Amino acid sequence: MKNNTSFAYFAGGCFWGVEHYFNRAKGVVEALSGFMGGHTKNPTYEDVVYTDTGHLEVVQVEYMPDEISYEELAKLFFEIHDPSQEGGQGPDIGERYISAIFVGNEEERDTVKKLITALEIKGHHIATKILEKKEFYAADNYHQNYYGKSGHIPYCHSHVKRF
Repeated sequence: MKNNTSFAYFAGGCFWGVEHYFNRAKGVVEALSGFMGGHTKNPTYEDVVYTDTGHLEVVQVEYMPDEISYEELAKLFFEIHDPSQEGGQGPDIGERYISAIFVGNEEERDTVKKLITALEIKGHHIATKILEKKEFYAADNYHQNYYGKSGHIPYCHSHVKRF
């Protein structure tokens, strides 16, 4: 019998690092690199990099709500990238690398707003955008589990405790 799963969508710079940290979280079935938010159907990596598709690099997180909550996933997201950086993440600059959470309902939106408020109360400036969930397009196989396959470590993501 397959467990019931849900999906969450996070954009925090290069999808390789975001995917890496989510794939290590207990309760996550799979984190998948891809694209969301643009106006081009079925974009390729080259489309997103070299043309104006409007997509962000996004990670689709399939998770088991009985083991990890949406709020716990969102907290992890805010701790594995720099949510204060505008216009990119680390050395990766450009609209496709901005910090954003794609929400699918009001409960998710309220959760994200609550976490942003909590971080702002602690003195953090938060640049993360809250966007409406759109169609997710998986990146090609080369981009999936990149750090697991290459043996490298994320170059612009690290886990910084903020909550």
